[in-house]
Amino acid sequence: MNGAGPRLYLDSADPDAWAEYLPTGIYHGVTTNPLLLERSGQRCTVGNLADLAAQAAALGAMEIHLQTWGEDAVEMADRGARLAAIDAGLAVAVKVPATGEGFLAAGELVASGATVTMTAVYAPAQVLAAAGLGAAYAAPYLGRLDDAGRDGRAILLEMQRLLRNTGSRLRLLAASLRSAAVVVDLAAAGLETLTFGPEVAADLLDEPLTLAAASDFERAALTMGDDT
Repeated sequence: MNGAGPRLYLDSADPDAWAEYLPTGIYHGVTTNPLLLERSGQRCTVGNLADLAAQAAALGAMEIHLQTWGEDAVEMADRGARLAAIDAGLAVAVKVPATGEGFLAAGELVASGATVTMTAVYAPAQVLAAAGLGAAYAAPYLGRLDDAGRDGRAILLEMQRLLRNTGSRLRLLAASLRSAAVVVDLAAAGLETLTFGPEVAADLLDEPLTLAAASDFERAALTMGDDT
């Protein structure tokens, strides 16, 4: 996949899901976090994340987002630097929570040359701060915004306008997307960088009319052909 057009990610830490969807060539890479690791029974260690990165690369991923952790900025920056140094045949973006300590850690990582994704973003002000910092991505959680009673779609579009009107090169990485319809709606509204789980990935390609047409094509080919 080149740099133009939509950039889609599989939001999962499950290598079995990667094996199902990454070979399609639809996805630029994968996004992970400690909660996804926990759900997939994966250890949250730098060593295991390096192993997972290698698996993702072998399946065709061009980039993986790995989240740092720690009780303060020092710990997050130190662990983030180790994640950024993973050499597994694909680009690594270090995810950092958009907290005060997180921004301190992210500043050190950006200064060292690491690609940084500010994550758990809920307000346009956080996106502006991430852009000012020099982060490559900011990941707002649409579903969680809606769960909190806010208009998630309107907030994401405001974030996108902010980036466009300030000329920022930061990519808004829309996350917590719960249906293919939501993915398509955001893309049509101009958000070109989106991440979603395997269930939505399946929904994205589930079109009954297409399946019926493909079945008809196959029947006709078998009836009218004899290419052995």
